[in-house]
Amino acid sequence: MILRAGTRRIELGARPLLMGILNATPDSFSEERGEEPLTARVERGRALIAAGADLLDIGGESARGDRPAVSVGEEIERVCGLIGALAGEALISVDTYKPEVAEAAIAAGASIVNDVSGLRDPRLAEVVAATGAGLVLMHTAVAPKGTLLDPATYADVVGEVVAFLTERMTVARAAGVADEQLVLDPGPDFAKTPAQTVAILRRLDAIAALGRPILLAASRKDFVGAITRKSPAERDPGTLAALAHGVEHGASILRVHDVAGARDFFNVRAVLRGERVLEPLEGLSPERYPDGVPPHLTLG
Repeated sequence: MILRAGTRRIELGARPLLMGILNATPDSFSEERGEEPLTARVERGRALIAAGADLLDIGGESARGDRPAVSVGEEIERVCGLIGALAGEALISVDTYKPEVAEAAIAAGASIVNDVSGLRDPRLAEVVAATGAGLVLMHTAVAPKGTLLDPATYADVVGEVVAFLTERMTVARAAGVADEQLVLDPGPDFAKTPAQTVAILRRLDAIAALGRPILLAASRKDFVGAITRKSPAERDPGTLAALAHGVEHGASILRVHDVAGARDFFNVRAVLRGERVLEPLEGLSPERYPDGVPPHLTLG
């Protein structure tokens, strides 16, 4: 399957792509860093790339409902310098629902718009159509910064998520966005109880049937905490289980905090599943065997 993101054509499916989370905010739900200089954020981005991130998702406003929204100007100031510094080193996604921010971010070097509002503002689709950027459509039943945790909200949570994403795809197409630009996100934890999120992830194949790539943003989410009883910073092992399940059921882009851990996990998984070959002498380095590889470990 092909994803078109600006001038890039990305073939998905051989292995999941890792989207490293790079928050340009002082109040992320997962970790509060306070204010930090641009240089520190750039170094964090480069560390994610070095750890194996295929792309970076840069956001300038916390999704937390207990944190205030930021102005368009402030969000642009937070993300655009960071995007400009890193766009030459990795594919960049901007996490925003504001058309003005998306337009500025794309001009700064972003190739994908990750919209957690599900095109609540249709002008965002117009920006994407005009620039050729990729567009992530996420399911949510509330406006950005809103919260809704009610077991009775959905009569059929899977059916309603699929219907929402189907309708949002229609809106995007009407604005001139091509199917190859679209990515779908079921929105774990967004206006959903942990049990509702689990129900959706169990039926991820129903979203895959819509024919577009799935982005799974399960990293350190509350549903993982509900299962493990761990704080956000302690949820990386549980996150890996959710990611593995997601890949088995159609997810091809994984939005993660711990890029290095996810990369190691999927590298080992690929070898054990026969998707990658471990050569007979692989790992038997001169540093490990300074006197030469022992004869019984060599070929022939």
